[in-house]
Amino acid sequence: MTAKAALEDPVIEELRALLGGRFSTAAGVCEQHGRDESYHTPHAPDGVAFAGSTADAAAIVKICARHKRPLIPFGAGTSLEGHVAALHGGISIDLSGMREVIEVNAEDMDCRVEAGVTRRQLNDHLRDSGLFFPVDPGAEATFGGMAATRASGTNAVRYGTMAENVLGLTVVLADGRVINTGGRARKSAAGYDLTRLFVGSEGTLGVITEIGLRLHGIPEAISSAVCPFKDLEGAVNAVIATIQMGVPVARIEFLDEVQIDAVNKYSKLDCPVAPTLFFEFHGSDRGVKEQAETVGALIEDFGGGPFRWASGAEERQRLWRARADAYYAALALRPGAKGWATDVCVPISSLARCIVETRREIDEAGLLAAIVGHVGDGNFHVIFIVDPLDKAEMAKTIAVNESMVARALAMGGTSTGEHGIGHGKIDALIAEHGEAVAVMAALKRALDPDNIMNPGKMLRMN
Repeated sequence: MTAKAALEDPVIEELRALLGGRFSTAAGVCEQHGRDESYHTPHAPDGVAFAGSTADAAAIVKICARHKRPLIPFGAGTSLEGHVAALHGGISIDLSGMREVIEVNAEDMDCRVEAGVTRRQLNDHLRDSGLFFPVDPGAEATFGGMAATRASGTNAVRYGTMAENVLGLTVVLADGRVINTGGRARKSAAGYDLTRLFVGSEGTLGVITEIGLRLHGIPEAISSAVCPFKDLEGAVNAVIATIQMGVPVARIEFLDEVQIDAVNKYSKLDCPVAPTLFFEFHGSDRGVKEQAETVGALIEDFGGGPFRWASGAEERQRLWRARADAYYAALALRPGAKGWATDVCVPISSLARCIVETRREIDEAGLLAAIVGHVGDGNFHVIFIVDPLDKAEMAKTIAVNESMVARALAMGGTSTGEHGIGHGKIDALIAEHGEAVAVMAALKRALDPDNIMNPGKMLRMN
């Protein structure tokens, strides 16, 4: 949009009058808000509105609704399927400044936060309460974005995803109305479960401004370990056996040899370059010891070992920071290239075959890609390191990705375990859910008849 057009745009004029310096049409600001961490082409919005409260967000939405202008929620910009791209122009509503921890109810083990609060900020706030929030997607995402994409992460195998840990929401609807869903009760049979409708809606149904969260007690003891394996199948089958035995492991992360080589170089670890599992055990001192002994004995049957323990807090943090930085470590394998991170999730009994076949296709295509995953719940990621300008390379990458998704669906899995649909996996959603996508579209039309809420994401609205 040209400077002259911006001056003549009634939406921009009204937002400037409402927000003053908290509204920007500066090119750099708009470009930043039109890109995420993915390989997808950025699309800058026409302007960025910085909300400081739910009332601000409602006023912004009402202006956009009156003029039928697209509105794209923005938190930290760490999504991976083009969620924040302004595909049809419009206004980016930045919620990152809404950073208040509204309340903590320690006895009930719950809290309420604004959408711009991050997991790290909340856990720092909770430090002296004996409680913590476990869902860790790796990136320093905001809770608004985590709820909108139904995020999970390394702790999901024990503590669940955002779907299980969100108690209620405050949401601004497409016409500017503000609703509250759920509550602080641990269960309810009252009406439709609107909380679950908005968790995972990717900004297509409303703008999430506040989130009620379930908290958990900090474990008495925590211990982590790294374990290499002779081959990929052995590592994944060890995970399956661990889950089937009912060992309450807090985290089980898989890194193939490409990813281990990358994190060794990037995070200065010295792990053997082999398929590897990262474990973490939570509980009492005795419970953690028993879990570790059980898993330690089990992995020998699958060609694993020896365990390398990281029991000290500093050593554990270094280990898990390396895991959190896996994406950037993979990128560093090919300076100047871009990362295409994609994921699927399958029943754990199919996990080994799905990963092995995916690895084989990657290698046969001559692509550089690392595999890493939250394999305790059947979810794994492929990080393709690509040159987006190389048409032949991109064609191979697209083909391998599509094959992996089709394989996961054939195994009874899903096209994405935690990244979401955005605009990158719309066809995969149709393949996965078929006629149910029409029902999703009907819900979208009912709540957003003018299709202003993050248009072009998740669904193709005709």
